[in-house]
Amino acid sequence: MSKDQRDKDTTPKRGPRRWWAALRRPSARYSLGGLLAVGLVAGIVLWGGFHTVVEATNTEAFCVSCHEMGDNVYPEYKQTGHYANRTGVRATCSDCHVPDAWGPKMVRKIVASRELWHKALGSIDTPEKFEAKRLELAQRVWDTMERTDSRECRNCHDFESMDYMDQTDRALRRHQQAEEQGDTCISCHKGIAHKLPDMSEVDPSLAPGGLEGEG
Repeated sequence: MSKDQRDKDTTPKRGPRRWWAALRRPSARYSLGGLLAVGLVAGIVLWGGFHTVVEATNTEAFCVSCHEMGDNVYPEYKQTGHYANRTGVRATCSDCHVPDAWGPKMVRKIVASRELWHKALGSIDTPEKFEAKRLELAQRVWDTMERTDSRECRNCHDFESMDYMDQTDRALRRHQQAEEQGDTCISCHKGIAHKLPDMSEVDPSLAPGGLEGEG
């Protein structure tokens, strides 16, 4: 072995090489068990912090903390059966807009991050701006619910759990028809938690006060 090779082998490893060498051959000072324990504790702390943040962003208080939501859709929602009803069961913002399953939930959170950009731009920071975009915003939610077969609605509502005999004749007919045809909740139930946009130019039946706005 040449002198250069010996010098190279005895030169202390620095930076990433040093850490990699320590992981491969832990010294008495840093045992493999100790390193694993530190990693486990760090992972628990990081996961716990991440989970806490995610759950905090699912609360109703967080959702309406910006005036765009607090001054527009929230007052509308408070006048509906999803907010107050005879059974005392309330559907909060996240119940309708955030999936329960972890994977889809993370996708929803990533997509929702663009709202921060629009917050900075002031895209809907006045009632006038919000109304101008209401149809566009609603259509995005409806399209998502169509793609997911109204997944979030079905967390509470399900055809198999419905007592058709306790429904009005009109609701009975529509629900039975929907079940037979494989229709999804949002196909009929638009404008039940927030004011229905003016869709008279798109579909007269969905104009405010129209058939599907009664739900």
